Amino acid sequence: METVKLKELVQSHRERFLARGGLIKRELQSGLEKFYDTGEIVLITGVRRSGKSSLMRLICGDIMKAGVRKENILYVNFDDERFIDFTSADFEVLYETYLEAENPRGKKYFFFDEIQNISGWQRWANRLYERGDTKVFITGSNASMLSSEISTHLTGRNRQAVNWPFSFGEYLKFHEVSAAVSKPPSAEKKAALKSRLSLYIAGGGFPEAVKNNDVTLVEQYYKDIIYRDIISRYALRNSREFKELCVYLSSNIGTICSYENLAKMIHAKNITTVKNYLEYLESAYMFFRLPMFDFSVRRQIYNPGKFYCVDTGMAKVTGFKFSENAGHIYENAVFLELKRRNREIYYWKSKDGHEVDFVCREGMKITEAIQVCLDISAEKAKDREIRGLVEAAAELKVKKLTIITKDEEKIINHGGLSVAVVPMWKWLLKPA
Repeated sequence: METVKLKELVQSHRERFLARGGLIKRELQSGLEKFYDTGEIVLITGVRRSGKSSLMRLICGDIMKAGVRKENILYVNFDDERFIDFTSADFEVLYETYLEAENPRGKKYFFFDEIQNISGWQRWANRLYERGDTKVFITGSNASMLSSEISTHLTGRNRQAVNWPFSFGEYLKFHEVSAAVSKPPSAEKKAALKSRLSLYIAGGGFPEAVKNNDVTLVEQYYKDIIYRDIISRYALRNSREFKELCVYLSSNIGTICSYENLAKMIHAKNITTVKNYLEYLESAYMFFRLPMFDFSVRRQIYNPGKFYCVDTGMAKVTGFKFSENAGHIYENAVFLELKRRNREIYYWKSKDGHEVDFVCREGMKITEAIQVCLDISAEKAKDREIRGLVEAAAELKVKKLTIITKDEEKIINHGGLSVAVVPMWKWLLKPA
């Protein structure tokens, strides 16, 4: 790549990167602060447009507040199409160009967006690590590519974190709505939070879509992920069946489905094709398969899974049937919050076929069983949800039992068990 062109690109990227206005502190940011001055490379992955670049700008702001000069900052976004001619051989040219232009003194801080677009990036990152005078922050939108490259070259030299679209708490912060609630909360505060929750569930948490109140942006992100991150990257020959799978998953959030049934649904030749498609979707952080918990790993792998989307707004604008699927879209919000909290989660079915939406595992123990049901005022609905929890308590020896609802809050005592009924807005805002 031409040195003059490279210098101009780097300068323009850096100027935009250092303009930090209009950003809110992300929840993930606090967890990364302890790694600002360690030697490890910090790798931030997550779905396209989830705010990874903004998170790096926030981190950069923290570092500069601590006294680091802007001359010691380098930022490059490799998703810029003008880097199409950039190769691994250009990394040293980039480094030398930066040193010549800025003449930094002391420790340097490098921020790289979508670096996996450049073949051989991990070797250069490894050299920076070994020099010992440079802290490196990296983002990427493809989990499998990044993890495979890191396992080969950067084992033990990196810290990884996943950045998600806004949580409900971040959504409130963006809209300058306090999440602090008195005990008991006032009727006005509850009504305000419930109203915001409905908007959050409907529109999702992609930062730019929230900022502009524009759901069409979410539709565009969906298309970008499908075409740029999957169809183009993996050179899919039958894009029709792949797109049909995406629509089916969006329209059937939280529905138990086997690989065989999915293959039949999209008329795929075999289940291997479906498994590959699902692997691509999960690598792009778009859809996730939730396995059924079983103490047998083999049965856990072969049992049917449930599927969830990276964003409730994306699921709503790209799927069908959501007037009749409101409960499952709220269930999707709970799934995402559990993922943000780094919980190891599964769904579960009793021997009698009664389902629990989520069970959380720590080590060899199941620590919590969670049902999501918008309304348990009807006796039949309440009995159904409690029955699954009671059987989970018996078979899995789990003591913490929760039902997340739209409005209700109470404790249900049943046969010596205590079930906490919590409104969705309150559960989403509780500390991890």
